[in-house]
Amino acid sequence: MNKQKDDRVGIKLEPFTYKVERCKVRELLCALDNHQSVDATDEYIPPTFPTVIEFWGSQTSVSKTLGLKIEKVLHGGQEYEYRGKIRIGDDITVYGDVEDVYTKAAMTFVVIKKEFVNQHGETVVVGRSTIIERQ
Repeated sequence: MNKQKDDRVGIKLEPFTYKVERCKVRELLCALDNHQSVDATDEYIPPTFPTVIEFWGSQTSVSKTLGLKIEKVLHGGQEYEYRGKIRIGDDITVYGDVEDVYTKAAMTFVVIKKEFVNQHGETVVVGRSTIIERQ
């Protein structure tokens, strides 16, 4: 494994804010084939909902920002650390940065850390995703 310092480590991604709407929670539950209802008093948000926030909230391409060739990019992994609850109606602002970049077996691995902060300034989720670029 090559651990040379990469200039991309520490790059801050453009923050964005996403409004958690009931319809998007319903869409994810439907995609998961989960027949749980989402009504006015229900606080159930599927644990993978931060992926929806990332997909629909950001207007910028991480691949373009980091100079990755999209045709050579693979999704290497995703993890979430829950520190609080995401609720319907929350405004979640996502702050991201490149935490690590390393090369292994002719592939570049980029680890991105994102903090999901609600409208009260509380970090409710910390996510890490690994992007792999084949060489």
